[in-house]
Order: sequence, then C-alpha cells, then structure tokens
Amino acid sequence: MVLNNVEKLLEKYDNAETSLKEEAQLRVYFESDDVAPHLEHYKPMFLYFSQSQQEQYTKDVPLKPKRTKLYQWISVAAVAVLMLGFIIPTVIGPTQEELKKQELAMEAYNKTMEAFKLVSLGINEGKQQLNSLAMVSDNFNQGIEEAGRLSEFSKTTNKIFKNK
Repeated sequence: MVLNNVEKLLEKYDNAETSLKEEAQLRVYFESDDVAPHLEHYKPMFLYFSQSQQEQYTKDVPLKPKRTKLYQWISVAAVAVLMLGFIIPTVIGPTQEELKKQELAMEAYNKTMEAFKLVSLGINEGKQQLNSLAMVSDNFNQGIEEAGRLSEFSKTTNKIFKNK
C-alpha cells in the first residue's frame, strides 16, 4: 500500500470518518512487516484490534428471566385496579335522588352562611355602639374628676374671701 494513502487513511481514522473497508485496509497494513518507522506507534493498536476480534465469550448466558411471572401478574392487577377506579365512579355514580339531596344541602348551606353574615353585621354594629358607650363613660369619668377639682377650688376661694 502506498505510504501517502496510509497517512490519509490514518488522518480519516483519527477523525472517525473511515468506513469498515478502509479500517480493514489499515489493519492489513499494520499487520505486515513493512510499516513505515514514523507510523510504528499505531501498530500495537491495530494488532490489539485484530486480536480482540478473535476473542469469544464462552460462558453460558441465562435466557430465562427470574420471577417475571409474579411481576407480570402484579402489573396486570395494578392496571385492573386503576381501570376499576376510573370506571366504577362513572358507572355507579350518584343517582338523581342523591344529586337532589346534594343540591338541597348546598342551598341549606348557602342560606345558613347568609344568616351568619347578617348576625355578624349585627354583632359588629353592637360592638361599635359599645365602643361609643365606653368612650362616653371615659369622658364622664374625666368630667367627675374636673368637678372634684372645681369644688376644691371653690372651697379655697370661699376661705380666701371669708378671711378678708
């Protein structure tokens, strides 16, 4: 084989662009004794590839999978349970009577919630009135204190005027 051709094939081989025929040509070239000295470092690699093709695995490979029957039945059972879970509620769904009962229950619930809202509004108004009464009570207590001070002031002024 021409040295120039071998170098082109090696370059293609390094770029992973060779075909199987071209790789076979390279293998044949490197198995021969007349390899160029600057390409000697490729020779062990191609010799290894040709030797590894001759190797064979001699142990028996078990072809029977273990416990597949059990797993198959478990998967079948799981699919059946899922299908029943989807089908039964649609087939054996609520009857017309149950639907009417649910509607009546929802109406009763809504009316109860409206009543609670009205009660809470009344309670909130009463709370505001109680706050107003508490404020009046505070002001009344302040007025009583001021009246007590005023009586003391009047006592003192009466003493002053009587002494004169």
